[in-house]
Amino acid sequence: MDSVELGKTGLMVSRMAIGTGTHGWGHRSEQTALGIEGLARLLERGVELGINFWDAADQYGSHPHIAEALKHVERDKVVIATKTTAKRDKDVTEEIDRFRKELRTDMIDVVLLHGLSDADWPKRYAGAMDALTRAQEEGKIRAVGFSCHGLGALRAAVTHPWPEVVLVRINYAGVNMDGTPAEVVPVLEELHAGGKGLYAMKVLGCGRLTEDIRRACQWVLDLDTVDALSIGISSIGQLEENATLMEELAPVRSLP
Repeated sequence: MDSVELGKTGLMVSRMAIGTGTHGWGHRSEQTALGIEGLARLLERGVELGINFWDAADQYGSHPHIAEALKHVERDKVVIATKTTAKRDKDVTEEIDRFRKELRTDMIDVVLLHGLSDADWPKRYAGAMDALTRAQEEGKIRAVGFSCHGLGALRAAVTHPWPEVVLVRINYAGVNMDGTPAEVVPVLEELHAGGKGLYAMKVLGCGRLTEDIRRACQWVLDLDTVDALSIGISSIGQLEENATLMEELAPVRSLP
């Protein structure tokens, strides 16, 4: 599978990420329902298929599953993203240290503020942003940003220098997005042009677009603004089918 740099972070990620948060909140998700061993084996199989990008969150409850997978996968072979709902400096600092223990890793590749929706997030979350930047300077995390749940928040990221990575909701049908595709796509183009690393969620519209997965994935890839697609996977069979599809849609590019 092809891999690209996630924005300007220096992190090389596969064009497909394994999402662990389908219908996820309250420290559970469709993926964590597979059990620690079940999800860990799925993540390990993904690495065998060339998928090195794992998308987690505290609210999904998927940290122990990733820690289990890391018993069998070399840490430098994967890029791990997770998310925090903490809002204050002290709370974020404590969560970063807790996450590192839960994931059994000294360094987390990407940490996002989870689910920002308002345009005033730079002011509202200034303390949390400072804490993440400090953790980055201390070598605890490599890249910072947020997952977006509002068009105002997305637009505010265009001119703000802080977020290096933004997890965005995008699909051709406008299902569970922050606006219509006509509203969101131009903002993604601006973010991409500004060097932000973008990866996509809701590509399959929370399951409503699964009748033609090829079309849904191809449409997002064709935007040429999104570095990776985070797809919630619940079985080895689904994983292998989606990996084969992504290999066809985003083949490894030959060297010049």
